[in-house]
Amino acid sequence: MTAADPRRAVETVWRMESARIVAALARLVGDVGLAEEIAQDTLVIALEQWPADGVPDHPASWLMATAKHRAIDLLRRQTRYRAKLAELGRATPVAAEPDLAAGLDDYVGDDLLRLIFTTCHPALPTEARVALTLRLLGGLTTAEIARAYLVSAATVGQRITRAKRTLAELRVPIELPPPGQAAERLASVLEVIYLIFNEGYAATAGDDWMRPALCGEALRLGRILAGLAPAEPEVHGLVALMELQASRTAARTDPDGNPVLLQDQDRGRWDRLLIRRGLAALDRAAGTLGPYVLQAEIAACHARAAAAEDTDWVRVAALYEVLAYVWPSPVVELNRAVAVGNAYGPDRALAIVDGLDLPAYALLPAVRGDLLARLGRTAEARREFERAAAMTRNAAERRLFSARAAALG
Repeated sequence: MTAADPRRAVETVWRMESARIVAALARLVGDVGLAEEIAQDTLVIALEQWPADGVPDHPASWLMATAKHRAIDLLRRQTRYRAKLAELGRATPVAAEPDLAAGLDDYVGDDLLRLIFTTCHPALPTEARVALTLRLLGGLTTAEIARAYLVSAATVGQRITRAKRTLAELRVPIELPPPGQAAERLASVLEVIYLIFNEGYAATAGDDWMRPALCGEALRLGRILAGLAPAEPEVHGLVALMELQASRTAARTDPDGNPVLLQDQDRGRWDRLLIRRGLAALDRAAGTLGPYVLQAEIAACHARAAAAEDTDWVRVAALYEVLAYVWPSPVVELNRAVAVGNAYGPDRALAIVDGLDLPAYALLPAVRGDLLARLGRTAEARREFERAAAMTRNAAERRLFSARAAALG
């Protein structure tokens, strides 16, 4: 085994396990910023030791155990330091050292979900709650979060730094709120979980079209949250949306890993179990018009169509119109334009697209290129796909857009 192999192993395992490690550390040390620092120290140790000593038999357990040992050592040093200060009369008497091995169960008993509710504390602005949770639990880089929100990386970095500082200054405990107080944080929690899913479903950067581990983590958290809040329709709507979208995973790439668009997918490869689960979750949310329920209804239109040409695009366009009213955003409008184009023709859709301002969003020129191609404006369409290819940071998406441009050449 070469030195490069253990390093790849570290990076792979870390990408899968970092969220759980940070969540466990945050519960242990009571500070999300400190937990992230200890986690990063653990990553450095692994990068130093695994190339020299070999990859452990249970690498995820090794990372977690090493991180917890460092955290416990730090807590014990802090306890001894406070005790010495107390002896010198420079501090109030220190309490007995906590039982670090004691159980920490509560009414959910899940470190990741507990940390999500903590980082979505009402003391933080909504943007900061989302950015911090994505950073600590989603494993997203600052640049990836910035891409998801169409803002600069510097802005996201400032939000994360201020959020960690605020939580530390307020001494916010790393725990779930009492059941009666959870509703005020629910909207941010749902947004965070769905953004994590979206980053897994269509990665903003890198070589891979998808990051299935993130989709799986978001689905797990969503299902836990549905058990925690069974009377909340939007929770079931979010779970339904993720189940239905995740059902297409196997059909979204060809054997070479290239993206396959929705209309070209082999629907025989869609996961029927996930579709049944998604439709069942949607039934539990019936009768409401929240943004996640509406998006799940749209996904259900695709899931129920045996072939792309069977899709009820008129209904999809109508659902997007309602969604644009209850949850207005230029991205929703762009998706509405796609539905309008399929239901009523590309000329009506192009009028919607031309009114949108999304300067850093590669899908805008991609959608515009598709509409122009359908209208026979080939040269313009090619330029739009070339623009989209230049804007995206995902290699698979870049290949897709470049191929569309070349086909119009």
